Amino acid sequence: MISRGRSCALWGMLLLYVVARICQLYADQLPTLLIVILHVIPPAAFAIVHGSALYGSRGMSMFAVFCLGFGTLAESLSLRIGFPFGRYHFTDVMGPKLFQLPVLLALAYLGIGYVAWALALLILGYDRKPIRGMRAFALPILAALVMTSWDLSMDPVWAALDHAWVWEEGGAFFGVPITNFFGWFVTAYLYYQAFALYCRRRPVRIPTARQNFWLTAILVYAVCALGNLLILKQPMAPSVVTDAAGRHWATADILRSCVLVSLLVMVPFPLVAWFRVRKRSGGASDPTSARSPDSEVTVLIR
Repeated sequence: MISRGRSCALWGMLLLYVVARICQLYADQLPTLLIVILHVIPPAAFAIVHGSALYGSRGMSMFAVFCLGFGTLAESLSLRIGFPFGRYHFTDVMGPKLFQLPVLLALAYLGIGYVAWALALLILGYDRKPIRGMRAFALPILAALVMTSWDLSMDPVWAALDHAWVWEEGGAFFGVPITNFFGWFVTAYLYYQAFALYCRRRPVRIPTARQNFWLTAILVYAVCALGNLLILKQPMAPSVVTDAAGRHWATADILRSCVLVSLLVMVPFPLVAWFRVRKRSGGASDPTSARSPDSEVTVLIR
């Protein structure tokens, strides 16, 4: 059963993330690095707490190793040879770097990466099923789509408007190359696939506070998506921006397009996940609904 302390920690990290999204409205008054930290650290801490409750500390450690390992490798390769994302470089907006890669960016992979995995589990109904057979391949594909949708909604804003990184040859999507999104999907798929294969023979503990437990993960992604609506009021944004290739883009077009992606691509994922949780918590379709509230179900993945 989820402890009260763990539950409070999850809700606390969610609240901090809400604060981070609101801070966007005061980008001209608050330090940029503070806003970046609030966008990255709470989701990463949330992932560690939530994932440890579901997979144990060892399982969550493996998720972090796969996520950070593949993510860092892909970013490092792109910084040097332009594959798999494209040619770009980071500015100082995201803070300290290690081998040209901002430390905070690596942590961003962990936070939203874990939440995307959790949503995929719920949408496919795999949260109480062993990850084996076709499930071990379907789950990483959907999780990678959920993760890539996040990048699709925010990359033009962070690159063209916030100048956190610079695409050296520009690109068709408001200065972002289309190859970037294929690179994101492949990278995410690889670390999700690695973790799915790891899970095939590992026990998964199912928390009994099921609806509330999953609700926090759903809300983190929902806040991420709906928080993008606030960028329409982003201060200090010039009316026109120019990418590294010299192409001009209207700021209003960038913001409105990213908001549409957030509403039409990102929002459906937490909605479907929430409906799945609500349906199962109704009792009829949940074979464990008759269990004692103090019990814990363990699924052994073979």
